Amino acid sequence: MSEEQHYEEAEHESGIKTPRQLVTLVAAAFIVPVLVIIMLTQFVALDNKKSPGTDALAASAVAARIAPVASDAVFDANAVVVPKTGQQVFEAQCTTCHTAGLLGAPKFGDAAAWGPRVAKGYDALLQSALKGKGNMPAQGGGDFTDFEVGRAVVYMANHGGGKLAEPAAPVAPAASGPASGAAPAASAAAPAASAAASAASM
Repeated sequence: MSEEQHYEEAEHESGIKTPRQLVTLVAAAFIVPVLVIIMLTQFVALDNKKSPGTDALAASAVAARIAPVASDAVFDANAVVVPKTGQQVFEAQCTTCHTAGLLGAPKFGDAAAWGPRVAKGYDALLQSALKGKGNMPAQGGGDFTDFEVGRAVVYMANHGGGKLAEPAAPVAPAASGPASGAAPAASAAAPAASAAASAASM
């Protein structure tokens, strides 16, 4: 009978004998379900993820790699191009350094910083902007024409106490007149006349 009683007591005994085992069991009861939920969400969303390099052979990637360097885009030579104002160029290109005074750039509107620069004149300021000076990279040949960069120089200098005049707009090349149009017509008529002369001699 004592063996039977001992067996029943052992059957109802808990497997937790120390407080450390209890803490471990409680922590596992929270951590294991959280990890299982995270793994399940990752598994469900797995088909939406792409590993690096999987798009390398996609049709769009291949088309981008084998596309010709030049394009056959046609631009209207007679289209009117309106040059940017000094403020527009300043806001697009110059404001990063000149608003905060980064890398020694004179701050926009700071008369003390712009005074010595304005005293050198517009041409010196323009050459510094186009070719670069100190930490400022060259602005010539970039997104803006030299005329537009010049307008930005005047805009900044005048807001720094200068009284520079707006630069003159570049003169557009003269359109070809009727004289140039007559030359191709005459050259086209010459082969026709020679062909008619040779036909008459036969």
